[in-house]
Amino acid sequence: MKNSHISCLLFFYLLLVLATSDLIQKSCYEASKGNHANVKLDFCVSGFKGNPKAKAAYGVADLVLVSIETAIANATAIGSKISKLLDNKHVGMFARNCLKDCSELYSLAGFSLETGLDAFQAVDYGTANAEISAALDAPVTCEDQFKEKKGLVSPLTKENNNFRQLTAIPLAFMKMVQQ
Repeated sequence: MKNSHISCLLFFYLLLVLATSDLIQKSCYEASKGNHANVKLDFCVSGFKGNPKAKAAYGVADLVLVSIETAIANATAIGSKISKLLDNKHVGMFARNCLKDCSELYSLAGFSLETGLDAFQAVDYGTANAEISAALDAPVTCEDQFKEKKGLVSPLTKENNNFRQLTAIPLAFMKMVQQ
């Protein structure tokens, strides 16, 4: 009898895992389909695979929340990386100024994402969309800072590209929620 209960629990757990995995796969596919938000399918799916909150998601609205939280954490991590780069005494004046600008941009992006998260939870999709869209400017402007300053190579190119993806995902998912 005990074994049959354990078998049933295991079966239902596997069904739940498969359903959540299917939700993530389908949602990421839809987000990337029209490429309206420049979401890359593989990046989207892999970003949710190890996230326990994503695995517990019941619908796309839950994935919006998880993806915004992920983008906020990423903005904070980029801010920390910038601080470490600024601690390096060998960073030149122009690069230092660019990094300071990027630090401010990511700080503002984090604030915009938090505001967007609050707005989404309050079902104020217009404000949520505007705030999260504003956060999308940070990686582009940060990258442009380096290009404009004597052709410097940005030490944040990878981070900027990842953040752009992480911010585009909740925007694409919000469109699905609103349909």
